[in-house]
Order: sequence, then C-alpha cells, then structure tokens
Amino acid sequence: MKAVRSGPRPRLRLRLRPRLRPRLRLRFDRDPGRGPTIRTRLALLNTAVLLAGGGVLLALNWVSVHQVLDIHRQVVLPDTVQQPAFPPDAPAETAPAAEAAQVTPAEQFEDFRGAVLHDLFSRSLLVLLAVAALSLAAGWWVARRSLSRIGKVTATARHINDANLHDRLALVGPDDEVKELADTFDAMLNRLERAFADQRRFTAQASHELRTPMTVQRTALEIPLAQGRVPADLEPALRRALAATERSERLLASLLALARGESGMLDPHPTDLANLVRGAVGQIADEAQRLEVRISTALSTAPLTGDAVLLGQLVHNLVSNAVRHNHPGGSIRITTARTAVRSSIEVCNTGPVVAADDVDDLFQPFRRGTTPCRNGSGLGLAVVKAITQTHHGTLSAHPNPGGGLTLRAELPDQPVAD
Repeated sequence: MKAVRSGPRPRLRLRLRPRLRPRLRLRFDRDPGRGPTIRTRLALLNTAVLLAGGGVLLALNWVSVHQVLDIHRQVVLPDTVQQPAFPPDAPAETAPAAEAAQVTPAEQFEDFRGAVLHDLFSRSLLVLLAVAALSLAAGWWVARRSLSRIGKVTATARHINDANLHDRLALVGPDDEVKELADTFDAMLNRLERAFADQRRFTAQASHELRTPMTVQRTALEIPLAQGRVPADLEPALRRALAATERSERLLASLLALARGESGMLDPHPTDLANLVRGAVGQIADEAQRLEVRISTALSTAPLTGDAVLLGQLVHNLVSNAVRHNHPGGSIRITTARTAVRSSIEVCNTGPVVAADDVDDLFQPFRRGTTPCRNGSGLGLAVVKAITQTHHGTLSAHPNPGGGLTLRAELPDQPVAD
C-alpha cells in the first residue's frame, strides 16, 4: 500500500523575477495610438481646472445668496402687513377687481429672490465662460512658449546624423528641465563623435600599417614569377596567392579612402569632374574591353573646388562599379554638367535588374549586390557616399527599367583652404 500524505496539498506558484516585471508592465502600458500634443493637453487641463473651480465657486455663491435672502426674509417681509383701504364712496365693482389685481408681499419677495438668483447665475456663468476662453488662449500661449525649446531640441536632433556629429544643440535660456535634456543630448553627441573618430582613426591606421607588409608580400611573389624560378607545379598556387594579395591591397586602399572620406578632413583645390572622368575611363579601359562593356561619355566642363584626391576616388569608383556590375555587351553612359552653384556627374549602366528596395543597401560597406564581382571589395559605393557627404553634396540612385543603375552625385563648391 502507498502511504497517504496528510496535510494541505502543495500549490504551484508562478513567480516573476524582478527584472521581468517592469518589462511586462511596460508592454501593457503602451499607447496604441497617438493622442493630442502636450501643448493641447496642458491648455485643456488648465481650462478644465478653471472651469471646475469656477463651477464650484458659482454653486457656492448661488447657495450663499439664497441662504442670505432666506435669513433676511423678515427684514424685507414683515409679519403684519396692512391692506390698502378703499374710499367708502368707491363703486361696488372696484373693490373685487382691485383685490384680484393686488399681489401679496410674500409673492413679491419670491419674485424678487428668483430674479436675483437668476441674474446672479446667468451673469456669473457668462463671466466664467469668458474667463475660461481667456484661460484657454493664455494656456495655449504659455504652453507653446514653454515647449518651443523642446521643438528646437527635436528639430536639431532630427538634423544631426553621422555626417555632422560635430553639431550641437547649445540650447540657451533658463536652467530648467529642457536645458538639462539638451545638455545631456550634447554630452551623448560628444561620446558618439569620439567613438566614430576612434573607429575611423583605427581603420585608417590599421589599413596604412597593413599596406607595407602586403606590398612586400606581393613583391616577393612577383619577382620569382617574373624570373621564371618557380616550379611548374607551384606556379598556379603562387599566382592565386598573388591575386589574393592584390585583392587585399585594393581592399586596404578602399578602407583608407572610406576612412578619409568620413573624416571630414579636406585639402580643397580647384578641379574639374570632366577631367577626372577622362582619367578614370583611361584607367578602366582595359578591364572594360576585357568584359566587353562599351563606355560613352558626354562631358561638359564641371569645375568645382574640393579635395582632388577624394573626388578622383569618387569618380573612379563610380566608373569601375558600372563596369564590373554589368554584363557582356553592356554599355555605360557618363555625363558631367555644371549648374549655377553645383557640378554633377551621372553614370548610367546596363546590368542585372536591381529592386528598388535594395538600392539603399548597396551604399552600405561590404554590400556587393546580387552580381558576383571578383575584383570588387564591397566598399566602392560606400566610399562614394562618404566622399559625397564630406563635400556636402547629394547622391541619388535609382534602378533602370531594363536593368542596371543610374547614379548621380551633385557637389557644391567648397572654399579653398588658406
């Protein structure tokens, strides 16, 4: 036989850890919709409080006057009231008519009290509504004036991104909660700017330090291959190692260009986008011929003042990207132009179809798209974006209906550094 356990049965209790309780509470406290603004809520709250207080005051005033009139009723209405006498020679029919038209003092007092209370209520209500309207307008104005500084904080925070982390709110005014919020936001921007600067500095230094051993490694592979001192069975492996070294060198060069483009440190000099396009087309001509890609240009003078080295890297990346992400027998159209205050370059190429949702991802580092490219590092368009932002320009891209992309960079003039 099994032993029967006596006593109450144990109960299963579910206990939440203290760390989980706030999270569960926040999940149920979320507001599914967006309500009125803080300005509107403050104005309505101020008006509601005024109306509630005014209503209570009006009711107390009405009750007080009613009681005062009742207390002083005997003063206004004495206990004994003499009835008016009629002359003895008055006609007989005059007395009944006068008695019918006569109003007693008690009725007169009731009419008087009703008129006083009615006038008191109506006039007080009108005054209360007028004061409530003025309070609503005043509350709206005060809330707008008080919250305008928060609007400045929001607008500035929306404007700041990774390209202008040096901007600050620098909010002026009284030392209140809004000022404390702005100062806290500025301190956070200081930490972010230092973090971004440290990351870019590390990338630039690491890439620079790695270039020397990579160059030595490439030279050590090229010399025996050029002199023919490599055994035939080892030559394919050495050539693969040499190709991998060249790709690593291109990657390091792209990392250096990306770090310099994001650093914001420019050495501006007068240059021309049309001349930069001619140089880039000459450098990529052999590769374009090997890939059977036809390049056509419509170059107009596009002078501007900027960092010639970075702008040359921008143009080269645009042209090489259009060549490498193409198909045999494809074409490229390069156009440069000049407006009143901006110079522009547009590169349109054929190639695989690109979805509109995938265009923004192409400007992220190490994103190569759907087309395999052995010579690409995945940093070409990221470098173009960084250089364009450093020159305070605009970069746009949209897929072509038949495949390929149209990239357009517009660059304003930069002042020449002294």
